[in-house]
This record gives sequence, structure tokens and C-alpha cells, in this order.
Amino acid sequence: MAIERWDPFHEAISLRDAMNSLFQDSFVRPGGVPAHSGLSALPLDVSETENEFVVKASLPGIKPDDVQITVHGDTLTIRGESKVDEEKKGEHWHIRERRSGVFQRSLSLSAPVDSDKAQADFEHGVLTLTLPKSESAKPRQIKVGGAAQGQK
Repeated sequence: MAIERWDPFHEAISLRDAMNSLFQDSFVRPGGVPAHSGLSALPLDVSETENEFVVKASLPGIKPDDVQITVHGDTLTIRGESKVDEEKKGEHWHIRERRSGVFQRSLSLSAPVDSDKAQADFEHGVLTLTLPKSESAKPRQIKVGGAAQGQK
């Protein structure tokens, strides 16, 4: 009979997996948004160049008229609503996983945005926002002056 050495970390990893499973199956998701409230997080891709931010959001099945975008200083908010078909009498669902309800996402950008020059495009269920940085947020080069030459 072989003697096995006890490994306390093996059991800790199992406990972590059990806790992850518990959170995934619970009604309240980490972050405080209930899973069945209809309010869901909106996944975003955000990139930045020297002059602008580009934000992409996947909004499959959402009409452009059902999306509201606001920019206030350096805060961007995307809000909308997805709607599903009404249940019909005599219709029995086998699976119904498509979400419906209100969604919203707000995030702070690292610089203020010029909202007058912002552009929003919506194609194939992907919302693309081009948000130019305000002039005050753009980097500026400052020339360094020296003492007048010839004076010693």
C-alpha cells in the first residue's frame, strides 16, 4: 500500500471551483445585477488613438431606433431595449433563452469627448461609435526656450 502525501492546495482549488459554480447558478450575479431582472450588461470593445475613442457593441436583433447614446464629458452611456415576440395561445416553448428587456452600460473614458463630432454607425448588429477627443484633451507639444545666446 502506497502512502499519499496530503496536498492542501488540491482541496482549495476544488473549493474555488465549487464557489464559481455556485455563483454561476445563483439568481444574483457577482456585480449586483440579478440574472432575471432583464437588465443585462452590454459587452464592449473600446480602443483609443491619439485623437479619438472607438467603441463597438454587439446588439444582435436590436433596432437602431431602440438604442440611446449619451456622452457627458468623459462618460459614455449606451441604453436600449430588446423585445421578443409575444406568446401566442396554444404555443408551448421548449427553450426560451433569448433575453428581452432593458440594457444599459456606462463607462468613463480617459479623456473628455467632443460630442458634436461623434459618429454612430449600426451595421449587422454591431454599433460602432467614433468619439473624437475634445481639443483640451489632445496632447500638445510645448517648445522649450533657452537663455539668449551670447550672454555669459
